[in-house]
Formats: sequence, structure tokens, C-alpha cells
Amino acid sequence: MLKRGKKKVLKTLLVIAVGFLPSLFSLWAIRKTRSRARLRMRQAAMNFPRMRQGENFTSPEGDRYYLEGVGYLIGDISCKFNARSGYIRCAVNPDGPCNGCRHYEPKELIGNEKKA
Repeated sequence: MLKRGKKKVLKTLLVIAVGFLPSLFSLWAIRKTRSRARLRMRQAAMNFPRMRQGENFTSPEGDRYYLEGVGYLIGDISCKFNARSGYIRCAVNPDGPCNGCRHYEPKELIGNEKKA
């Protein structure tokens, strides 16, 4: 009688162990995939050419403005399409120049509306 009880316990433990195998295999595969992805990202970051700071400023000094609280802006900041960025002028003419741009539209000011 005692042997029969041990056999049932062993069968139950075997069924439980076999039931956990797919989950354990899945966890192992997920960890392996994540570690490979981390390694690839690390290698890509190390192989990526580093740019010197400020290298992407192609605008002349007269085209840059410093706005307190915002920083450096390039292009005509009174234009509706100005990106208000230190890296790109606008969506229409990102390389510039702003002088004589045919897409220029003055920015609409909310405070200047006339009341009827």
C-alpha cells in the first residue's frame, strides 16, 4: 500500500515537472533573445561614428538668435513656419536662407486681434 502511494506522488511530481518545462524553455529563450539584443545595441553604439558637438550648425552667426529661457534659435523667428529650434529653421525651407523665402508668412499674434 505504501509503495502505491509513493508511485502516485512520483507520477504527480513528474506531471508537474513536465508541465513546467514549456514555461521554463520560454523564459530561457526570452532571456537569451534580450541579451543578444542588448549586445547588438551595445556593438552598434560603439561602432556609430561620434559627431563633434556643434558640427550640425550650418547657419552663419547672423542667422542665430539667443532667446532667454529657450536657447539658440536659427532663422527668422517671426515666420509662421519657423521650427523654433537651434538645429533646423523650418519645415518648408530647413536649409535656408530665410531672407527672400517665398514661403514666409508672418506669425499670427493672439494679443493683436481687433475686437468689433
